[in-house]
Amino acid sequence: MSFDRWFLKRRLVNRGSLSDLRGNLVSNFISIVGAVVLTAIAASNVFAESCLTSTDMDAATRTALTGTATRYFDMAARGDAASLKQNAIPSLAGDFSGVEATIKANQAALAGAKATARPPFLLEADGTAPLARAEFFCGVFGRNGQTSNSAAFYLNGLAPGKYGVVILDAPSAKGAYMVSLILQLQGTDWKVGGVYIKAAQSGGHNSDWFITRAQEYHTKGQAHNAWLYYQAAIQLISPLSFMSTAGTDKLYDDSEKLKPADFPVEGKTVDLVAGGTTYKLTAVYPQVIGSDLDLTVTHQMTDISDTNRTYQSNIAVMKALVAKFPELKEAFTAINARAVDASGHDYGTLLAMKDIK
Repeated sequence: MSFDRWFLKRRLVNRGSLSDLRGNLVSNFISIVGAVVLTAIAASNVFAESCLTSTDMDAATRTALTGTATRYFDMAARGDAASLKQNAIPSLAGDFSGVEATIKANQAALAGAKATARPPFLLEADGTAPLARAEFFCGVFGRNGQTSNSAAFYLNGLAPGKYGVVILDAPSAKGAYMVSLILQLQGTDWKVGGVYIKAAQSGGHNSDWFITRAQEYHTKGQAHNAWLYYQAAIQLISPLSFMSTAGTDKLYDDSEKLKPADFPVEGKTVDLVAGGTTYKLTAVYPQVIGSDLDLTVTHQMTDISDTNRTYQSNIAVMKALVAKFPELKEAFTAINARAVDASGHDYGTLLAMKDIK
């Protein structure tokens, strides 16, 4: 199974306990007392999972991971998906369309870019069958959670083996990008297990800018904008959705205090009345589209085959959302409303904020 098909569940390390971001407690296999610190290896022994940071692994492994990842990055930057596929693990090579699409979508931004690799991580899962849930705690954790060089990875359905995680920073004429390569050891070679490319900026602004704006919105009493801008900051600082760091944990903590009760979050739906019709919203989140920061809202519809009717429903949802939360006009360029049917098919409508009246 490729990394693109894994599901994650973020967790926070907070004040001496490892707590689920969504409120579920991690199994009580660790207790942090006083100033005692613990390493990933101590935690992972319970689950037959271990993780080494760059400073923990031997020089040969560290060099092999960064060198191989840089070579694969160069292939991606050239748009050479064929060579990447030849160097992929069998399960990923058998269904490489997602990676090809990612490379094609980002080729213009990465062309000619020179990447710098961050210190890599080495993950090892023991056993003979896929792990239902694998949790890797890398580096040193203190009584207040993660430290500057630590990281945590959360994966389901992970096959036993050795995996390298290498994140490369790739500044380009189109802004800063983060390219993450998941490598799996096959024999003596590190093969491609996953390719993830994310912009580290939106409209020329990095996560720090969005954090500042979130704080400003909070001061102005615009809690919804503040929470959404924290989510944008988290997106921009997170190279991988199944990885957490001290930076992402702090942003989650800060945003959790502002989580709106009238937004659909954590799997909860909320009702939005528009023109006598009640729509069930399933998600509201910021999304970078081109150089703009837009707001995406998804809602349930039984049938989306009548595109004219679905379009009108999307427009109605946009208007009702802005009418209920007028502060959104100040913070986003456009709204992308998406109607989703029971089978997961969707139909989207994008409209500039100035045209939503």
